[in-house]
Amino acid sequence: MERVAFGVLGPVVAESGDGPLALKGPRHRAVLARLIVARRRVVPVARLVEDLWADPPPGAVGAVQTFVGALRHALEPDRPRRAPSRLLVTEGPGYALRPESDAVDAWRFEAAVAVAAGLPAERALPRLEDALGLWRGPAYAEFADEHWARAERARLGELRLQAEERRAGALLALGRAAEAVPGLEVLLSGHPLREEARRLLALALYRQGRQGDALAALREARSVLTDRLGVDPGPALRRLEADILAHAPGLDLPAEPAATAARLWTRAAAAYDRTVATGARARLEATVGLIRNLAVTGGGGLEEAQRHRLEAVTAAEEFGDPELTARVIGAYDVPAIWTRSDDPELARRIVAAAERALAALPPPGGSQDAARCRLLATIALETRGVRSPRGPEAAREAEGIARRLDDPALLAFALNAGFMQSCTRAGLAPRRDAIGAELVELAARHGLVTYEVLGHLIRLQARSALADFAAADRHAAATDALAERHELPLAGVFTQWYRAMRLAAHGRPGQAATAYRAAAARLHGAGMPGLERGLLPLALLSLRLTPEEPLSTAPVAIDPGLDWGPFRPWTEPFALLADGRPAAAREALHALPEPPPDLLYEVCCVLESHVALRLGDRAGLQRAHDRLLPAAGELVVGGGLFTLGPLSGHLGRMAEALRTPIRREG
Repeated sequence: MERVAFGVLGPVVAESGDGPLALKGPRHRAVLARLIVARRRVVPVARLVEDLWADPPPGAVGAVQTFVGALRHALEPDRPRRAPSRLLVTEGPGYALRPESDAVDAWRFEAAVAVAAGLPAERALPRLEDALGLWRGPAYAEFADEHWARAERARLGELRLQAEERRAGALLALGRAAEAVPGLEVLLSGHPLREEARRLLALALYRQGRQGDALAALREARSVLTDRLGVDPGPALRRLEADILAHAPGLDLPAEPAATAARLWTRAAAAYDRTVATGARARLEATVGLIRNLAVTGGGGLEEAQRHRLEAVTAAEEFGDPELTARVIGAYDVPAIWTRSDDPELARRIVAAAERALAALPPPGGSQDAARCRLLATIALETRGVRSPRGPEAAREAEGIARRLDDPALLAFALNAGFMQSCTRAGLAPRRDAIGAELVELAARHGLVTYEVLGHLIRLQARSALADFAAADRHAAATDALAERHELPLAGVFTQWYRAMRLAAHGRPGQAATAYRAAAARLHGAGMPGLERGLLPLALLSLRLTPEEPLSTAPVAIDPGLDWGPFRPWTEPFALLADGRPAAAREALHALPEPPPDLLYEVCCVLESHVALRLGDRAGLQRAHDRLLPAAGELVVGGGLFTLGPLSGHLGRMAEALRTPIRREG
């Protein structure tokens, strides 16, 4: 199916690779817009009728069906006549539009603004400018008077204003006050009551040496607020006015660390370029350090780091010095929390280079043992999610060397490797919790901040699996506090997913679904495809498969057109059952391999058990039951991201079915 993109930040449009799609009349466009407003949720036909007509005419339901048919033809012109639509789907009492997470400009805008919020000014500014560039006019422009669009238009409009203010704040932080003034003046001409924009404008004017204009802007703010709302300016505006009158030193750029840091970076980089020879080994090792730091700064930084990492390793191997290669490979000790690789091919090549360097090092017991430890830890980290004895073996050996050398940073790296290899079977949450506890204590004692964050995230996952949400909440709070203080935005991705999962665990599936979608939007552009692919559909499916949900004999409807990523083998049987093909579903069930050794091992086993229950397949049930039994007292929490509820409930269903005759389907 050719990708279709949708635009709602302005007039509603749809386009494919060949250009804009013809959407026919205004009612067709209204149906499309209404489904986009629903954000992938089903809109009942009755609701569509109410939203399209103030006084629905006879045959309104048939008209809606006609509109939907025409839209399907426009959106998927090559779809066979009777084949189900994968984009505009019929589900239950109505319809849902199921585009990819980045196929709607408003969703891309929201994701970019969310990512920018966790970045320093120099990296946030281009993201905000790109995001604001998506706007072609007011959101859902031609539906301004429709009640169903009103709340979404207001929400997006407010987010746009916040993004404009954040852009101005980033310009000020970078010492570009003059560039911030025009945009703020335009913003205030249409929205004169926004106090943050008033504050930023006055500060920008002051930093240009225009003290009188700055004070005049603040007086105008006071006048507008008093005349229109009968209130005085808030504390931020009052404080700024007092600071300007007192020429407070904090108003000048030296108090804004981003500008000072930017200037320092430029001078230091230039000096390094002048001083260190182009082909020097020191330059290569310094570059690896930069790549390592880049990886923990968030979306774009992580992607760039992954892209340049192999180049650095290749360059090191070209020197023909295995010790240099070992240092370059081992210097990338970036804490890793997700047990599935973002780039399996890159991981394979890094492991191959590490094995070559390891083989070329002197025998164990000498001065190169620290380098050996780092290579072994790298091998264990990069074979995450791969069922092979090499990963666990390398992790154990790395930990043994690190403990013998009594090197805290080395031990933290090795413990991370051990965590990556701690999902080889179900029921290992206590082991992961112990690793996380040691990491938190070790890292806090030796100032290893990124590993302290890692330890809290590991314990968040493990305590969730052990149904200890009070402890998990404490680790989530500690993670957020450290991440904010040390500018580590990726950590917040995991705590946001955790809090969405908490809603599901406390029996609030509707709120959880909304929170899952918000968390997924933040993942877009975060540079973690190994985490992102298939996660949102799986999280939403999990809401229908908890033990509290009655086990209906009706098939669980899923949308096979969604990107299920690496989970497709475990969801394909659901789609086949829903399509009335039990024999094919049984064949797919029997073809399933053992799930990868990662944090979603138990999730995949539970999915397998649900299909086996519906098919009455004893072999599949027994296999899933035996694999899951070691975790009998745990919750199925999908790495702290979503939940399938208590495993005991799933095991109980399986055990009951295995004790009694079960009807085979198909």
